Amino acid sequence: MPRIDNDKFYKSALKKHGATAKGLNWHDDYSQLKRFEIIIELLKDELSDCTLIDAGCGFGDFYEFIKNQDANYIGYDIVEENCNIAKKRTKQRIYLKDILKDPLEMADFYIASGSMNILSRFETFLFIERCFEHSKKGFIFNLPYGKDESYNFNYFLPQEIKHFVKKFECKVALETGYLPNDFTVFLKRI
Repeated sequence: MPRIDNDKFYKSALKKHGATAKGLNWHDDYSQLKRFEIIIELLKDELSDCTLIDAGCGFGDFYEFIKNQDANYIGYDIVEENCNIAKKRTKQRIYLKDILKDPLEMADFYIASGSMNILSRFETFLFIERCFEHSKKGFIFNLPYGKDESYNFNYFLPQEIKHFVKKFECKVALETGYLPNDFTVFLKRI
């Protein structure tokens, strides 16, 4: 179970702030866009002619960020209202999916920005494993950085993730310092 009710967490933010970054419980537009910039920086030139699944796509904001790239974008989200907004905004393939339970498509890359912030530790590790298993080239995700002392949010230390992913055949790239209390991980297949 997530630490808090997923539907309630996102639906109340949407009701209060509309289809904005705050409507997905981001602090502000800047923090959401900064995370997207780091993901793009890690992908570098690999977006061309690839299939990318945005696991926890929210309103499809990452698509808006990369739409001028030559990538085949697919979005998954667990909240139906988010999927409906993302479909209207992006005109891309957007599916109502629970990453932890539902069948997933194979893609060159999976990305997840903020998608694991309220999951339990077990769910976070399962989410990482499932997305990596269904990626041909790699999985990029971000997590809150710090000791796991929050009731709502799921904080990790980078070394915890490095230890967990030792079982995968991948190179691990970590980015820190771009925002307080946040880090991004790229699990690139070898």
